[in-house]
Amino acid sequence: MGLMDRLPSVRGSLKPDVSLAPYSWLRVGGPAEVFFMPKDEADLAHFLSSTPDDVPVQVLGVASNTLIRDGGVKGVVIRLGPAFAKITASEDRLTAGASALDNKVAREAAKAGIAGLEFYAGIPGTIGGALRMNAGCYGGETKDVLVEAVAIDRRGRRQIMPLAEFNYRYRGSDAPDDLIFTKALFRGEKDAPEDIMVRINEITSRREESQPIREKTGGSTFKNPDPKRSGGRGAWQVIDAAGGRGFRVGGAQMSEKHCNFMINTGEATAADLESLGETIRDKVRTSEGVELEWEIKRIGTAS
Repeated sequence: MGLMDRLPSVRGSLKPDVSLAPYSWLRVGGPAEVFFMPKDEADLAHFLSSTPDDVPVQVLGVASNTLIRDGGVKGVVIRLGPAFAKITASEDRLTAGASALDNKVAREAAKAGIAGLEFYAGIPGTIGGALRMNAGCYGGETKDVLVEAVAIDRRGRRQIMPLAEFNYRYRGSDAPDDLIFTKALFRGEKDAPEDIMVRINEITSRREESQPIREKTGGSTFKNPDPKRSGGRGAWQVIDAAGGRGFRVGGAQMSEKHCNFMINTGEATAADLESLGETIRDKVRTSEGVELEWEIKRIGTAS
C-alpha cells in the first residue's frame, strides 16, 4: 500500500511526488513524497487527526530560511496557502495568518497605524516561521509584539498558545515540534501611518544596501555567536575574518556583499550549499575559535 492510500480524503490539494525546489528561495531540493495544501484550518485539523502516527509530517512556509536536501522529504509536506494569509487590524492589535508574508504584515500594520511591527519588513519569511524561531532584526523580535498564537497539533486539536509558553530566546523557542501554527495575534502601539512607513522604508533601504536580496539566497546562514566567545563579533564578522567572504563549493557561494548569506549562483545543489556551510563552520572554528550554529533549517534526506 502506497502512502497516498493511507491518507484521508481532504478538501484541499493532496498530490504525490511534488518537486520542492520551486518553493525554496535557494531553488534547490528534491521532491515531497506527498504534498498537501489544506483548504482551511478545519481541513488541516481533519488531515492531522486522521493521518497514521507513523507518517512523518513536515510543514513548509515560503522556505526563505530552509535548505531542502536533494533526496527530498519523506512523508507529507504541508504548505499553508492563501487561506492562511489573511491580515486584519483593529485599534492596536493585528491578527495575521501563518502564511502571511512578514513584510506584508509590517505594511498592513502601518496602514492601520500600529507601530512596533516595522522590523518584519526586513525579514524574508512568513509569520509561521517567525513564531517558531522568534524572528527579528533591526532591534525588534517576535517576542516583543506577540500576544498569542493558534496552532493545530499532530492529533488535530486546536490550541491557543500565549506568549509566555513559547519561552522565547535568541532565534529559538520551546514551541512543541508537532504544532502547526495557523495564525497569531500581535499588539503594537498607535502611531501615525506615515511615520511608521518612514521607519519601514529605512529598514527596507538598509536591507537592500547590505544583503544580496536579488540572489537565490536563504537569509542569514548562521546565528550570531555568543559575544563572550566571539569577542563581540557577529556571524558575518567571524566568517569574514576566517576568509569566508566569496568562498565557493560547487555552485554555492558565501555572498561577497554579506558573507553570512549563502547564494546559489545558478547550478548549486543542496549538497553544495550544505557542504559550503559546514566548510565555513570548520574554517571559523579553526581560525577564530568560534562555533557557529546553523540558523537555516535543513530538512529532508541526501540523494
